[in-house]
Amino acid sequence: MTSNPRTYSDTRTATGPLLFISGQVPVADDGTVPGDIAAQTRLVLRKIEAHLAAHRLDWDAVVKVTYFLRDIGDLRSFREAVLAELPEPRPAASLVEVSNLIDPRFRIEIEAIADLGGATTR
Repeated sequence: MTSNPRTYSDTRTATGPLLFISGQVPVADDGTVPGDIAAQTRLVLRKIEAHLAAHRLDWDAVVKVTYFLRDIGDLRSFREAVLAELPEPRPAASLVEVSNLIDPRFRIEIEAIADLGGATTR
């Protein structure tokens, strides 16, 4: 691991049709919302994994993600969660700080674009 690991790749290419996964928010199946950003990030990433699995895909097929953080002060814990959860090569990514999300308990929302062909390159 480098001294400043990256949570994203500069570029990714897609070879097939694309799957667009709408913004996922940190609501568990039982309706609860974790309080801290790391737990919320892990929950949202697992929800995206479930959508990928429904199409017989995994994170290798994801070419782009957009992260919406409500508080840029959460950046360090968010980055640690992403680095622990996402395999390399990581998707290309954008990170945006937003003033609010649909529910005040939400600290993060993530949307993703995956290659239905499954094969991607850096």
